[in-house]
Amino acid sequence: MPQISLYIDGPTLKKVENAAMRQHVSISKWVAEQIRARIEPVYPVHYESLFGSIDDDTFMEPEDIASGSDTAREKL
Repeated sequence: MPQISLYIDGPTLKKVENAAMRQHVSISKWVAEQIRARIEPVYPVHYESLFGSIDDDTFMEPEDIASGSDTAREKL
């Protein structure tokens, strides 16, 4: 299998190490999975068929909320 070398700063390396450790995989496997996920995003089987598939009368679009009821915001 081909190899690749990466040059990254210390704080980034620590984040990569922590992420790989949380997923119980090697750094190499974690990086490869991240690259693969961005090059070829994978959706669940039949994902496209879910669009518009909810047939439930209780599932409705909410009414618009008047902007006057919004919380006052800090002026910048």
